[in-house]
Amino acid sequence: MMSRLKWIKMVFLRYYRDMGLRVLLYALLSVVATLVSPLANAMLGEAVKAKIDFEAVLAVLTILASSMLAVSTFSLNIMVSAHRAAAANATPRVHRILLEDTTTQSVLAAFIGAFVYSLGSIVLYHLGFYDPDSAFFAMMVTVAVVILVVVSLLRWIEHLTMLGSVEESLNAARDRARESLLALARNPRHGASPLSQDTVLPQVLTPLPAPRTGILQLIDMASLEDCLPHASVIYLKVRPGSHVLEGETLGHVSGTMTEDVLDQIADQFTFGVNRTHEQDAEFGLTVLSEIASKALSPGINDPGTAIEALMALKSVLWAYAQEAPAADASSSPRVFVAFPEPADFVEAAFAAIARDGAGTIEVALTLRKALAALAECGADGMADAVRAFADRAMLHAQEAGLPERSLERLRAVEMPEAG
Repeated sequence: MMSRLKWIKMVFLRYYRDMGLRVLLYALLSVVATLVSPLANAMLGEAVKAKIDFEAVLAVLTILASSMLAVSTFSLNIMVSAHRAAAANATPRVHRILLEDTTTQSVLAAFIGAFVYSLGSIVLYHLGFYDPDSAFFAMMVTVAVVILVVVSLLRWIEHLTMLGSVEESLNAARDRARESLLALARNPRHGASPLSQDTVLPQVLTPLPAPRTGILQLIDMASLEDCLPHASVIYLKVRPGSHVLEGETLGHVSGTMTEDVLDQIADQFTFGVNRTHEQDAEFGLTVLSEIASKALSPGINDPGTAIEALMALKSVLWAYAQEAPAADASSSPRVFVAFPEPADFVEAAFAAIARDGAGTIEVALTLRKALAALAECGADGMADAVRAFADRAMLHAQEAGLPERSLERLRAVEMPEAG
């Protein structure tokens, strides 16, 4: 049951971050206001209803509709320009993270929604859906929308100071990576059992073909187990973030399966054109690493941003190592998946930076200190992976041609021994 709630929450957040949902709610507001107005009109006294004429409401609605159309168009242009700048200065992958920014979505949805509400109310009135005596109630709803627009304008002005900056891109990527990693730490493999080289597979297996080509984004582990016949087990060779081709084998199901059962199992996989963060925690680390690599490119040459990205990577990996699994973590024991191990996370986070920043002592020294700190995280898998990677990073620094005095500074940062 808990696994099902987690899946519902994950899917809800995916649609919650879609601006279209908010605009739809505003459009429904105009319809609701029309339907509720007769009831509200009956509850209001005659003296109250006589104070406002509907022509006054129409004047406000007309002003709101015309102004919100211009503001919405202008704000969308600002958002597109800011996101293009972020993609150029940070990494193109950060663009999709910024699109999920709830502040930007709420503000733009308020502007577009206010336009839709006012235009819809004007059309509904001229079609005769509004009672002329319901002007007071319509004015109250309109005033509430105007107040919401003013608050959204103030939020938008404040938000514009950071929109599209490298700092905002870095913070957004860090928060998204942290969210994905902590979710995976609390619920390892999202409820599935670990698949490794030591896993003994049964002799009779039925291959599960991919229903389409694309990036595997989500796996509904609980529903996947429910689709399996009694005592059957599924062994997946792919994980969220993998690119698969139509007809490629996603995994194998123990026993002999019919086409209907295989189709039902395949329906529990969500495919798309891009990697997403919900179940692909490795992707968040890759985005942060790309920001650092972009900053270290000759065209930008900004080691300060690379150092900030390193500190962000260190903080999210430390938080991941300190998080304990939930009591109900193993909710789908008959589903076996090979999710990333700590060594995979260390590789995704630091491999590109160790290569691209090896010739810059400030970056190499920060990386060495970050690895030394992570080696004391207390998690055996993470600490061992970090110590092994530290030796590799030192080789990069030596091959990059750093002078001996710089290499001595790196060696002076001692890596903690295995506990």
